[in-house]
Amino acid sequence: QLQASGGGPVQAGGSLRLSCAASGDISSIYGMGWFRQAAGKKRVMVATITSGGTTDYADFAKGRFTISTSTDNAKNTVSLQMDSLKPEDTAVYYCWYPPNYWGQGTLVTVSS
Repeated sequence: QLQASGGGPVQAGGSLRLSCAASGDISSIYGMGWFRQAAGKKRVMVATITSGGTTDYADFAKGRFTISTSTDNAKNTVSLQMDSLKPEDTAVYYCWYPPNYWGQGTLVTVSS
């Protein structure tokens, strides 16, 4: 199971940190990531990180978002630090573990 947390309302220019803990048989050896889906739009990649720590970011996330991993209480956790948030960042954010494990989604709402 994937349990995501950290979403909520924030004003433009503010910050939020999303976290997603994996339990059960979900492995992090293939990497992890975050996607987002705004209302009426397709789900898109925000950031990914490999087990070796190599990161990849969508253009809109570069310089503002930071993906990281940790192990807490034997659970692999992937986090997304989001700074300088903009109203266009409003979306449901999903954590992802390959090949096809998805968190339940956490809503981020950025007001202007």
